[in-house]
Amino acid sequence: MGIVKKEGFDEKTLELALLAKALGNPARMAIIIYMIENPSCICNDIVFKLPLAQSTISKHLSELKNVGLIKGEIEGSKLCYCINPKVWSTLKLLFSDLFQSYDGEKGYSC
Repeated sequence: MGIVKKEGFDEKTLELALLAKALGNPARMAIIIYMIENPSCICNDIVFKLPLAQSTISKHLSELKNVGLIKGEIEGSKLCYCINPKVWSTLKLLFSDLFQSYDGEKGYSC
């Protein structure tokens, strides 16, 4: 991967790009959707629902956890993951602000 220039961009833009990049993979989107539909999930449950190897799912879970979209903890011999409500709220606000900033009624043209 190439180096991404971060200087000159505000924190809000950088955070939105980071979170959007994490969601920019169909496997990670499927994991997030599964977690939304199943608020208390365990890693092995996800493996049975997605057409991916356990090691691949673990890598995607790690990516989502690294950006804070999910959180996880060990319960005995099981890893439990769930949506991180604080970061999810931030993501929702960032996307909401982005979508609300565009007003198609203004007559933009290309």
